[in-house]
Amino acid sequence: MQYEISHLQALEAESIHILREAVAESERPVLLFSGGKDSAVVLRLAVKAFSPAPLPFPLMHVDTGHNFPEVLAFRDRTIAELGVNLVVASVQESIDEGRVSEKPGESRNRLQIEPLLSAIATHRFDIVFGGARRDEEKARAKERVFSFRDEFGQWEPKNQRPELWNLYNARHRNGEHIRVFPISNWTEMDVWQYALDQGSELPSVYFSHRRRVFERDGMLMAESPYLEPKEDEEVFEATVRFRTVGDMSCTGAFPSTASTMEEVIAEVAALRITERGASRADDLTAVAAMEDRKREGYF
Repeated sequence: MQYEISHLQALEAESIHILREAVAESERPVLLFSGGKDSAVVLRLAVKAFSPAPLPFPLMHVDTGHNFPEVLAFRDRTIAELGVNLVVASVQESIDEGRVSEKPGESRNRLQIEPLLSAIATHRFDIVFGGARRDEEKARAKERVFSFRDEFGQWEPKNQRPELWNLYNARHRNGEHIRVFPISNWTEMDVWQYALDQGSELPSVYFSHRRRVFERDGMLMAESPYLEPKEDEEVFEATVRFRTVGDMSCTGAFPSTASTMEEVIAEVAALRITERGASRADDLTAVAAMEDRKREGYF
């Protein structure tokens, strides 16, 4: 009898292998969890990988202070249901203590680097799981599954290790660490299909809803305390959803009536631009904006 597994089962098996391999090679791992769909899927995979035992690591959220309230509610609800520890690395705390400076009107995305690296150093995390995928953005396409970071937390694309035949190298010295991306080979479509297959809950902002927005640089930005419209930017109510859920000051929505996972999957199948390319203003500031941030220690 021929044994076959589905595409999603193959991806799941690969991701679970990566999670287990990384934990076996580490002393103090942590999983980055923002409440977004990718980190939610990684968390779901981690629970499967180590069930019925509890997760062998805490979760960490790098909190910009400019989050979608719906996403924070989902984060807190998930943490409570799983009974896991959450480390919060606060951008606002870094600003208040003078470790970073905020420019008026600037996104806080780059400011996440300092609290992230400080938290890694303070807790001595040596493996940091993330939900980045290669299809999101060209800089992330350069990443290895096990991505080496030096003693300053920085990433050098030319100083990465080969990963032949799914063999991963987690060797590092004190002060260095490895970023591990279990769903690196997944696509946006895979994430949604897996969430549907698993019956997973995701934040409501990913689905069609009414929201007050205004147009800026070709994107619909949510009206919020963190981003005020200019005099010539008219605020109106529209039926929208978000493909990503980053900092509210730089994450754009788009018109959509997709209110279920099945409808979102059908919509994603027809799209021809990645979610970051379509909805993240911080990635449009320069051709190499993401790569520049990653070199400094960004996700």
